[in-house]
Amino acid sequence: MHEEETESMMLEKIQEDISLASRHIEVLRAVASHQPIGIIKLSELLTVPQHRVRYSLRVLESSGYIRASSAGAMVTPKAEAMFLHLNEDIEEIIQILNRMKRP
Repeated sequence: MHEEETESMMLEKIQEDISLASRHIEVLRAVASHQPIGIIKLSELLTVPQHRVRYSLRVLESSGYIRASSAGAMVTPKAEAMFLHLNEDIEEIIQILNRMKRP
């Protein structure tokens, strides 16, 4: 495999991971704004297929950012703390990516 192909595959994986993280954060924000909320309502609100919303909810719950209730998903204090530093954390990631660019 050529170096360019390896680099392209690596960057594609990073891009996929960022897109997935973006969806998880979008779902988390929607839960925070409309809690308690279920999968169907979230899917309609975000125009994201239910299976993708379900996956994001599962990841967010296993990470401790949301909890399930009989009325639907609700954020935890861990999510509220994450929101406080989200912009700074994203800026840090952007700085890392900028350092990766060629001069």
